[in-house]
Amino acid sequence: MPPVARVLPLVTARGLPGELDYLEESGAAGVGTVVRIPLGGRAVDGIVVARANETDVPAEKLKAVEAVEERSTTSELVDLARWLADDVASTTARALQLVEPPAGKPKQRLWARVALVVPKSAGESDGNDGSGRGMSNAEPPTRGVSVGDPMPESLDALLPEGTKLTPAQRELLEGLLRDGPRPAGDDLARLRTLEKRGLVVIEQTDERRRPSAHAVGASAAKEPPATDEQLAAIRRIDEARESGGGALLLHGVTGSGKTEVYLRATRTALEAGRTVLVLVPEIGLTPQIVHRFQQRFGDVVAVMHSGLAKGERRDEWWRVRSGEARIVVGARSAVFAPLEGLGLVIVDEEHDSSYKHEGDPRYDARRVAAWRAKRAGAVLVCGSATPRPESFAALELVRMTQRVDGRGMPPVEIVDMKGSPGALHARTREALVDCHKAIVLLNRRGWSNFLECRDCGHAFGCPNCDVTLVLHRRRGTLDCHHCGHTEHIPRECPACGSVSIARHGLGTERLEQDLAGLGLEVLRVDADVRDPGAVLARFGELDRAVLVGTQLVAKGHDFPDVDLAVVLDADATLRFPDLRSEERTFALITQLAGRAGRGGTGHGKVLVQTNQPQHPVILAAARHDADGFLAAELQRRREHAYPPYSTMVRLVVAHHDQRVARELARTMAQVVASEEIGEVLGPAPLFKLRGREREQVLVKAQYRGQAVAAVREAVGRVERQAAQKRAQLTVDVAPQ
Repeated sequence: MPPVARVLPLVTARGLPGELDYLEESGAAGVGTVVRIPLGGRAVDGIVVARANETDVPAEKLKAVEAVEERSTTSELVDLARWLADDVASTTARALQLVEPPAGKPKQRLWARVALVVPKSAGESDGNDGSGRGMSNAEPPTRGVSVGDPMPESLDALLPEGTKLTPAQRELLEGLLRDGPRPAGDDLARLRTLEKRGLVVIEQTDERRRPSAHAVGASAAKEPPATDEQLAAIRRIDEARESGGGALLLHGVTGSGKTEVYLRATRTALEAGRTVLVLVPEIGLTPQIVHRFQQRFGDVVAVMHSGLAKGERRDEWWRVRSGEARIVVGARSAVFAPLEGLGLVIVDEEHDSSYKHEGDPRYDARRVAAWRAKRAGAVLVCGSATPRPESFAALELVRMTQRVDGRGMPPVEIVDMKGSPGALHARTREALVDCHKAIVLLNRRGWSNFLECRDCGHAFGCPNCDVTLVLHRRRGTLDCHHCGHTEHIPRECPACGSVSIARHGLGTERLEQDLAGLGLEVLRVDADVRDPGAVLARFGELDRAVLVGTQLVAKGHDFPDVDLAVVLDADATLRFPDLRSEERTFALITQLAGRAGRGGTGHGKVLVQTNQPQHPVILAAARHDADGFLAAELQRRREHAYPPYSTMVRLVVAHHDQRVARELARTMAQVVASEEIGEVLGPAPLFKLRGREREQVLVKAQYRGQAVAAVREAVGRVERQAAQKRAQLTVDVAPQ
């Protein structure tokens, strides 16, 4: 029987078949290899998921693999993709695209070096044959002059007798002899002439494209002394790794030195011959933590996140795949890095909802990280000052209750905004004028939330979504933050022609300008800023400044000279009808409060502006009482059978006709209900998005596997009908 490659085509439609058998006689396509295959009259990419010596396909119908590419992922990641597709009710092809090796070729560059070698005595050898083989892709070719020999006093001492050079040629050779290899560049023609005479060697080498990074916040090249709590945490992590793995929750207050624990645990994992994966929730956080890891471990650190250019991503991925890089630091997508021999998986700021991917497959990087750690026998460390109730209930707790500088947590003052005019209370303005450095959080970007005609009440809304448009004054537009629709700022009301248009609400763009009026240097970080890392680096360099931003400013930054933190409209998230609204509010306030008082002079202080000063969540955050909040939150969720005491799955149907969306959603709800796995809510309408009406069904069940299986059955019943009617189906397991 001919050798068969079992291939899964990388085609995302749900209705297509899964694994297909193809003839592959070379044996070059192992599990994880990308191949080119014929499918339905066209050629598509696929990934080999298994090899076999037999097939049910008749020999005359068995097609052959057209091409075997050099790209390949690991067999572990192939298994991960299969598990993930089942876990989130997606397709294996879509899951495989998450682990697919990046396409593209290495960037190459011509380097020139002298070909002259100082004569050695008989029998001596430096082991360098001049070929440049075996060199790191990140390094230029080695010098032509042998290592260990004295540098000649002049070029003439090396040249064969009678060699004649022009002044320009002599200058080139002397420079290469003095400074070592250099890019050929503009001198290529003259260097080629010297190459023909045997005086210069020109070689083509791979050149690594390095991700740009900024040194942000406080860091130290040398290991600082560890506290007793840090040492205890490191010992527990090492014990878990040495005993075959485990899952730990590092619950440390802000400023307790969790990053130093990560660094030391990484070192011991490397010494044990293992690799390390470090996840952070936002791209904006990677510069700071990458800087610290690179200071400690050098070039074995790779950076992976969705913000990399294609060439950078390709080069970093292959550094990891080849084993050159043994530590990966990155945001959500870095969880699919091709690391082998994992010993430690770190999820920093594990409470952050950014770890949930909102595109299909809708995976949670925290759950994927746990799968990889368990599969590899590694230890999973989830770190946070405000852990999720799910993690607090499920993971072994490792506590760090004290800040490394020995200072207490900054006092929090709740500022009652009822009856206060404007967005800033007088108390807040006074504190900002007197502070050294401040961080101000307002979780709304733009200038104003919406525009409204004062005469007829017309609100300027998005034509594609049931939401109002946000004013961005700096670029002169009204923008939809959901679909991307944009239009110019209106001169008059389209409904009545009035020029009396009011601006409502406050965003970070306007707050930036208002605070600048106080005579402060103000920097802003939000989703509208192209390079948040550069802004954060600039803030760290200044002696006196205010950093304004959305929730990005509350995430893990370590600036030792911030003496004031301010939260505006702190109860905004409490107004959302969401089971996690209390959790998010507590985390946002506590995390921002933790940015203040980290070293420097004074302890720092925190102001929390709110219209609900007596709300239990606000009060718990003001007391830095994470344990009290988590106990109350878990009790509330237990009473209502919310996660972690159940699994929730959301089904969404989108169509231009709401009746079609409702019909399909009702069918799916009936199929799921017939399985009798738990509670089925809906269909119920969602706001229109990108021109489509939407209906949702919410499933709440005790067991995740049963819920996902029932939902998959429901989707299977209606997917053909939905495709015919051009309806979109979305499955979101454990929606955030």
